[in-house]
Amino acid sequence: MTLPGPPLNERRRYRSPQQDSARWDDFPLRDGDIVISAPAKSGTTWVQMMCALLVFQEPELPQPLSTLSPWLDQLYVSQEEMYATLAAQEHRRIIKTHVPLDGLPLDPRVSYIVVARHPLDRALSMYHQAHNIHAEWLRAFQTEPDEQSAERPSPTLPPRREWLLNWCTPGASDEENRDIAAAELHHPLDAWNRRDEPNVRLMHYDDLVTDLDGEMASLAEWLGIPLDESKRAELVKAATFDEMKSRADRVAPDKQVLVNPSDFFYGGRSGAGREVLTEEDLQMYHERVAALAPQPFLDWLNR
Repeated sequence: MTLPGPPLNERRRYRSPQQDSARWDDFPLRDGDIVISAPAKSGTTWVQMMCALLVFQEPELPQPLSTLSPWLDQLYVSQEEMYATLAAQEHRRIIKTHVPLDGLPLDPRVSYIVVARHPLDRALSMYHQAHNIHAEWLRAFQTEPDEQSAERPSPTLPPRREWLLNWCTPGASDEENRDIAAAELHHPLDAWNRRDEPNVRLMHYDDLVTDLDGEMASLAEWLGIPLDESKRAELVKAATFDEMKSRADRVAPDKQVLVNPSDFFYGGRSGAGREVLTEEDLQMYHERVAALAPQPFLDWLNR
């Protein structure tokens, strides 16, 4: 049953060519909704899959993952259609967003999961993702739509090291819309500051890599979903990186955007971003982020 939510507090608005957090303003949340909030390529799809497997308790999901767990504030689908799709769902809803918690309506009836990843690994994964996006979509993602945007040449990506060095050197300002490191740290740091709230769960990509079984069991307990021990092994197997990659046609999001849906699951390991940089580069990175966030948070994020 859909119930009226609490009055909206003043929230930050996040807008890009892909998304607009204002779509949450009139959305009727339900008791038990699960909202997964993560920067792109931090493990969003992985945790969506885990939640869907727990909700349905079957390794074969009844519909593609992006149908069961839609991205509410993305702009490829009209707001009316998105609202109607979610209103029609009778199962416990799993809603995706890349908006930080300070841009969402925080409702005590809703479970909010934020997923974080080492920033350099995430940045390298974004780099690989950009190579797997059709040129016209990549152009649309990086420019505001206008009459001339379709005629602009597709953006040219720099070498990997140059791409990652954006994380290691300050921009013109630490304002979040002008400095990459300041902007990208904001999402997990905001969740870190809320991690003691009972309906907020902060997860780390590395934990999914090293102990998927334990993370899935812990997540089930936190969500109040009894985990059928007779199905536990097959549910965990269905959530592994290799299994999701093998089922990319049903698991990968936004397949119309991707050149190859299977390549959405590029490598899945940790540490690759740091391997691209020199020791001097990494020292610059650590000095950079140390000026932007408290050390306990950085120790957790950078492990």
